Amino acid sequence: MEIDTIASVSTAPGVGALAVIRVSGPEALEILHRLAPGLASAPEARRATLMDLCDPDHGELLDRAVVTFYAGPASYTGEDLVELSCHGGRLVPELVLGACVRAGARRADPGEFTRRAYLRGKLDLVQVEAIADLIEARNRAFHRAALGQLERGLSARIVALREALVGLEAILAHHIDFPEEDDPPVPLRRIEERASEVLADIDALLATAPEGELLREGALTVLAGRPNVGKSSLFNALAGEERAIVTEEPGTTRDALEVVVQLGGFPFRLIDTAGLREADEPVERIGIEVTHRYLERADLVLLCVPAGEAISEEEHAFLEDVRGVPVVLVETKSDAVAPDHGEGVSGSIVAGKVAGTLRTSARTGQGLDQVRHLLPELVYSAVVAVSTDAPVVTRRRHAEALRTARAGVEEFRAALEAGLPPEVASTHLRPAETALEELLGVISVEDVLDAVFAEFCVGK
Repeated sequence: MEIDTIASVSTAPGVGALAVIRVSGPEALEILHRLAPGLASAPEARRATLMDLCDPDHGELLDRAVVTFYAGPASYTGEDLVELSCHGGRLVPELVLGACVRAGARRADPGEFTRRAYLRGKLDLVQVEAIADLIEARNRAFHRAALGQLERGLSARIVALREALVGLEAILAHHIDFPEEDDPPVPLRRIEERASEVLADIDALLATAPEGELLREGALTVLAGRPNVGKSSLFNALAGEERAIVTEEPGTTRDALEVVVQLGGFPFRLIDTAGLREADEPVERIGIEVTHRYLERADLVLLCVPAGEAISEEEHAFLEDVRGVPVVLVETKSDAVAPDHGEGVSGSIVAGKVAGTLRTSARTGQGLDQVRHLLPELVYSAVVAVSTDAPVVTRRRHAEALRTARAGVEEFRAALEAGLPPEVASTHLRPAETALEELLGVISVEDVLDAVFAEFCVGK
């Protein structure tokens, strides 16, 4: 396939000090010579040089820019690539890009620079997705996960899994080719153990998938409780700003308010909801219905009860109804009770109904650091437990491929344990290998590539 030369503005549009225009392809250097007639020879690779950029048709000066040439394959795309760092704003970058097009380049499609890097083997598909995630990262935990994937942390684990499967196939091939040997080099029991080891490695990665996907948008955290128990005050304290109206009048919050915050570097979508009670007013009743809808989708619930007060029958019933997500009992307004006051609410909780109890005061800040410490451990326990350089599965595509691979290995192990011939059992390994190869992009699947690169902006 003939490769043409592409160009695009790689920085965000709008007013700014600088803008970067990329030109990549076989004519990148020739296009630079057309824009910079004063350039007598090829510029030194990887050396930034200040030069005049002119219109290729009329010779009119467009800008003075810092130009860097990257000779392929030692460039982002693997091709000859020129970066023009010109003045920002709306007009200058468009003038320079238009000059590049008139000099022979084509305007790049979204993600085309990175797609060329992938096609030339500079990146695998997991790294490609990590670049998109790194650009979109809005919290430190997701940033660390994306950076680890870009540095091939996840890719290396996937490659190791695939090599382990290939190794199993090689051993089985020996059994198939030399069935008459009474003492094979590796007993079948050892092969089953190796398959179990691969399953354990896949399971370790899959354990991070549910929480890894939450890193993208944040864990849905619902603040629930009776009216006027301090939910909105706690919401504002964790948000770091006055987002919810706080008054002494019960039922002030009628609709759900949402804010995304970082707690311990992990993202949480805090939802301040209407107080749970029997309401006669239609607007408040609708607000309570909205609360229940959020509770059905919650990843975490903070049940707020004033410090020193006994838990009510309604709150006991609430705890019984919440299933499948951790509940933290937050004793609010602790500044209103004596410091030596007993456990109060926490002492009245049935064991096993809550994942933790915290005493807080939005007014004094008491207990807020404990909230910020406990919540990530409850929601992101699998991610918190791994070391900072351990890979985390952050995309559904990754998790689905790993589940497909796991199913194939599990079927292979079960076939061996059932006494099926090795040549029959080995047929389950190939689909597992294919799933891992597709995950890395070793097998070029066009619709997968189109879906991945469609997420990119023009210029990347």
